[in-house]
Amino acid sequence: MITQVIKMNEILEEALLYDFYGELLTEHQKSIYEQYVLEDYSLSEIAAEEGISRQGVHDLVKRCQKILTGYEEKLHLVDKFLAIRKNVHQIEELLQGYEGKNADEILSITQKILEEL
Repeated sequence: MITQVIKMNEILEEALLYDFYGELLTEHQKSIYEQYVLEDYSLSEIAAEEGISRQGVHDLVKRCQKILTGYEEKLHLVDKFLAIRKNVHQIEELLQGYEGKNADEILSITQKILEEL
């Protein structure tokens, strides 16, 4: 069970990194990385489809992960995104049961913020 949770967290982290920085990869890198991480193809399946070795696919995926992680270490966009989302959810929780005159308007604004993220 715990290994499934850890694997899910890794997949979510890889997907978030790709969402934020994927456009900075080459088309070839994006294609391979998407197939492996987002579409859950095996290294062998990708290798056969792309006409390269399984080791070549593995190396490219690892290189992409390193590139994406490097961008995050420098820019921290994913960390900032997650912090903002957490803060907005905290605002929503604090407003639950609050009957102030602007409560509905504040909830509406928090929803807009979450949609824009």
